[in-house]
Amino acid sequence: MTDVDVVVVGAGCAGLAAAKRLRASGASFVVLEAMGRIGGRAWTTSDDFGVPFDIGCAWLHAADRNPFFTEAQAAGWTLQHHDMGLDHLWFGKRRATDAEMAAERLAEAELAACIERHRSGDDRLSSVVEACHALRVSATFAGPMDFGADDDEISVADYRSAADLDPNYFTKEGFGALIHRWGADVPVQLATPVRRIRWDGPGVEVETAKGTVRARAVIVTVSTGVLAFEEIAFSPDLPDPHQEAIFDLPMGLLTKVPVKVEGTRLGLSPFDDLLMERHARHDLYFLAFPFDLDLMVGFVGGDFAWEMEAAGREAAVDFVTDRLVDMFGSDARKAVTHGAMTHWGAERYVRGGYAAARPGKAAARQVLAEPVGERIWFAGEALAGSLKQTAAGARLSGETVAGKVALWLSHQKHPA
Repeated sequence: MTDVDVVVVGAGCAGLAAAKRLRASGASFVVLEAMGRIGGRAWTTSDDFGVPFDIGCAWLHAADRNPFFTEAQAAGWTLQHHDMGLDHLWFGKRRATDAEMAAERLAEAELAACIERHRSGDDRLSSVVEACHALRVSATFAGPMDFGADDDEISVADYRSAADLDPNYFTKEGFGALIHRWGADVPVQLATPVRRIRWDGPGVEVETAKGTVRARAVIVTVSTGVLAFEEIAFSPDLPDPHQEAIFDLPMGLLTKVPVKVEGTRLGLSPFDDLLMERHARHDLYFLAFPFDLDLMVGFVGGDFAWEMEAAGREAAVDFVTDRLVDMFGSDARKAVTHGAMTHWGAERYVRGGYAAARPGKAAARQVLAEPVGERIWFAGEALAGSLKQTAAGARLSGETVAGKVALWLSHQKHPA
């Protein structure tokens, strides 16, 4: 391995964007990716259902600010706006009445106003939910289905600082496929996990099983979950504030359990949103028949998602199928012909969905964003400002950090 100006660790959206920005600046770099593919949590596959399905990120959030949206348009991708409004609500086996649906819409608006007003006291989102007398449905969307964590594990300040992600779009060809297309021109060394980053010298040494790369700086774009599991060692250790920030930004989880439903549309329309509220926060959301495909895509989030992934694919598909039977009758079981489950929590080089700050720890994002010794820089969805937890945010974070590194490099080479 040859010496370079910058080592980029990780070839997800942030790492690929950083590499593109470094290339544009004329800096030399190498991108090291632990997995055998690029894209990170962006991954489209046709293996399960014979049609493109996004194992990872699927929504093109904040399309008016999302650089991937214009690229999807230019590529001729099939796009569908999704308003995220709840179309159908069930309480266990009972369908909500029109009055209950209206109450839920009002409660959702009231909860949003309460969150916006909250500035002091208990920083747990659950405290605001309770004080606002919000309905469970609203709390489910605000917590597990939105932030990937239960509401008692979410910082109100962190939640409030996230941008309104409308307009949201789906793409039939797959968001992951679009990101792979965008990043295909970046040279990446795959299946090359970084084991240690030494920064006790004038630059950095990045150690892998395939050799060591020396560089002036390193941009680390792996998830906070990977950092917390210490997949990458730092010598010397990172400063205490950075270490604390990593653990104050644990990974939330949103797990998809798509099932193929043939011969019926269950009285639903394509892209309908359906939520089943159940006991013990075992709530289940469905995106119905996207692009009129024979798919009902189930979602579970927060603690229940970790439980679901531990139970395994077969148990997850059975659970989702049983819930369809609860809502639509026994014929639904005959219509389900196949199912799958995502398992980002079990992926060694990801370990979750996206980072959510613990209550009282919203400032951890700013701490982790600070460079260490002007040699170690962090980027990714956890450090994406108001577009946190999104692929677009990760990309913009990578571009921004690489721009700062490029400027720092130019000052090193040409001091005033």
